[in-house]
Amino acid sequence: MTGPAGTGPLRRLVVLRHAKSAWPAGVEDRLRPLAPRGLRDAPAAGRALAAGSLPDLALCSTAVRARRTWELVSAEWATPPPVRYDRRLYAAGVPQLLEVVREVPAEVRTLLLIGHNPGLEELVPALAADALDDTLDRVRAKFPTSAFAVLTWHGTTWRTLTPGTALLTSFTVPRGRKKS
Repeated sequence: MTGPAGTGPLRRLVVLRHAKSAWPAGVEDRLRPLAPRGLRDAPAAGRALAAGSLPDLALCSTAVRARRTWELVSAEWATPPPVRYDRRLYAAGVPQLLEVVREVPAEVRTLLLIGHNPGLEELVPALAADALDDTLDRVRAKFPTSAFAVLTWHGTTWRTLTPGTALLTSFTVPRGRKKS
């Protein structure tokens, strides 16, 4: 296993797939709300993220299900970071996701990216040169709703993040409990 590539401060990219969405008839894809399971799982993701390093900035898709995921995740934190909603994150592939991430100011050390599959499940293995334990195999098998992956690397700016330069340090699939 190799460490994060590059020089400069340690940076973290936390990649979070939106929580489980509903499929109401006649509702445009961008406007789909969260399903009951998504309403339970998003706060669980917020609690799991709080146990690690909280982000300095969040970038979030403009889709309703992603925005609501952010609201529920960040409500679990005493001081949520600023969020930027970016329509380019909706239905984005790896090149578009990297383009948005590379625009992040250098002072941001930990970035939370909230978006959609298949882009996110393709982004993580593309960036990871290596991984701890079986995390990369798990990401490749399935990147479910509310799951998040943490990638680290050393870089002076976000522009230094390129395919094959990061270390995948964790992959978490938080689930909320049904109320009895």
